[in-house]
Amino acid sequence: MKLIIYTDGAARGNPGPASYGFTIADRRGKLLYQEGKYIGVATNNVAEYTAVLQALEYIKKQYKGKKLEIEFYADSRLVVEQLSGRYKVKSKHLKPITQQIKILAIELGGVLYSHIPRFKNFEADRLANLALDSR
Repeated sequence: MKLIIYTDGAARGNPGPASYGFTIADRRGKLLYQEGKYIGVATNNVAEYTAVLQALEYIKKQYKGKKLEIEFYADSRLVVEQLSGRYKVKSKHLKPITQQIKILAIELGGVLYSHIPRFKNFEADRLANLALDSR
């Protein structure tokens, strides 16, 4: 089963009030799940990584035991490059969350991360901002 995930994080101020949003669709683009949540005061990078982590945790619970092909799309080049292993994670406060993500990705059989322009990440961005606006 192929899952297509779009993620985004938002912070108003850096750090400031923060949230994340993500969508999960099947290979044909049918929306299977979406989520946006306020996470308190955090940096934009923490919000971006939290979106990835929460999406993977949801997938692990909902698709336990299924063979998955997972593609992630994010408009944060830093997140994509660090999770793909092309950039090192230097920020100490980000290392624990990136380790959790890497462990989950391995448990789920691997993840392909791709960078996209912001305008192609509309729905995840909308969910993150909606969560911020409705807190």
